[in-house]
Amino acid sequence: MTPLSHYLMASGLLFSLGLAGVLLRRTIIIIFMCLEMMLSATNLSLVAFSRYGIIHGHQNYDAQILVFFIITVAAAEVAVGLAIIVALFRSQQITHTEDLNRLKF
Repeated sequence: MTPLSHYLMASGLLFSLGLAGVLLRRTIIIIFMCLEMMLSATNLSLVAFSRYGIIHGHQNYDAQILVFFIITVAAAEVAVGLAIIVALFRSQQITHTEDLNRLKF
C-alpha cells in the first residue's frame, strides 16, 4: 500500500510545476494548462486524504464528493476559457500575455 506522503508529494510537485508555469510562461494556452494542472493536484490531494481516512476506519466520502464538484467546475472553466482564448486569437491574433495591454480602454 502506498503511504499518504507519496500522494501528497506528487500533488505538491504537480501544484508547484503548475504555479511555476503560471508565473513564468507568457503564452495564454500554456498558462491555462498550468491552471488545470494545479486543479488536478488539488484533486489528487483531496482523494488521497479521503482514501487515507477510509482505510483507517472513517467512512467519510465528503472529499471525494468535493472532487466531483471541482471536476465539474473545471470542465465548465475549460469550455469558457478556451472560448475566450479562441475569441482573442481570432479577433486580435494574441497568443502572449504581453499583447493583452492592447485590450485596455
